[in-house]
Amino acid sequence: MTTTTADRADLVADSRAPHPGSREGRGVATTAHIALILWSLLVIVPLLWTLLSSFKSTQEVLGNPLTLPHKLRFENYANAWTTAGIGRYFANTVIVVGCALVLVMILGAMCAYVLARFTFPGNRLIYYSMLAGLTFPVFLAIVPLFFTLKNFGLLNTLPGLIVTYVAFALPFTVFFLHSFFKALPGEIYEAAQIDGAGEWRTFFSVMLPMARPGMASVAIFNFLGLWNQFLLPVALNTDSKNYVLSQGMASFASQAGYAVDFGALFAAVVITVAPVLVVYIIFQRQLQVSVTAGGVK
Repeated sequence: MTTTTADRADLVADSRAPHPGSREGRGVATTAHIALILWSLLVIVPLLWTLLSSFKSTQEVLGNPLTLPHKLRFENYANAWTTAGIGRYFANTVIVVGCALVLVMILGAMCAYVLARFTFPGNRLIYYSMLAGLTFPVFLAIVPLFFTLKNFGLLNTLPGLIVTYVAFALPFTVFFLHSFFKALPGEIYEAAQIDGAGEWRTFFSVMLPMARPGMASVAIFNFLGLWNQFLLPVALNTDSKNYVLSQGMASFASQAGYAVDFGALFAAVVITVAPVLVVYIIFQRQLQVSVTAGGVK
C-alpha cells in the first residue's frame, strides 16, 4: 500500500501534536483551564457584585461595597420599577425589541432564502449591497435618519425606533442566514415541489424549519444588539415617555445628582441585564448546535 504526500504530512502533523496523556498535553490542558477560570471570574464576579449591591442600602454600598448586605432590601426593585420609571422603560423596550426582532427575522429569512436558492438578474448586487450595510457606521446615518423619520412623522415614536432597528439588523440577518439556506439540500426542495407545495408552503413548512439552528443563533445576536442599543434611541427618541431601558438608565443616574439611590440603581441594572441572561440560557443549546453546524460546513 502506498502513501501519498498528503497522508505523510498528516502523519507528521499527528506525531508532532501533543498527546493528551503526555506532559506537554497536560501542560496545555492546565493552561487552558486556568485561562478559562480567570475569564469566568472576570465575568461572574461583577455580576454577583451587582446582584448583591441591588439588595443593599446606599450607605452600605458607599461604606464597604465588598460586604454582604445586612438584609435583603427587595424594596430597591420596587423603587426602581415605579419611582425611577424602569417599569415603563422596560415595557417600551419589550415592545420595540420584540416587534423589531419578529420583523427582522421574517424579512431577513425570506430575503436570505431567495438570494441563496434562486438565480435572477441582480442577485449578487442585492447580496453585496446587504453586506455593504454591515460596514456602514451607525453614527454616520444619524442625521439622515433624523430628517427621514421627521418627514414621515415617526420621530420620537416607538414605531420609528422599530423601523430603524429593523433596517440596521437586516443586513447581518441576511448575511448570517444566507449560508444556512445555501447549504440545504436541493432534493428536499424538489420533493416538496413534486408533492404540490407552492413556494410559500415550501419555505415556511420545509426550508425554514431546517434552518432553525441558524434562526435561533441570529435571533440571539439580534436580541442582544437591539436590547443594548443606545445611540439610535438617544438621537431619534427624545420624548421621555417613549424612553427605552438604555435611555432610562442614563436619565436615572444623571437626574439624581448627588442623591443617587445606589440600591435602586443596581436593581435597575439587574432588571436590565436579566432578560438577556434568560434568553441566552434558554437558547444556548441552539446556539451551540449552530456553531457546530457552521464549523462542519
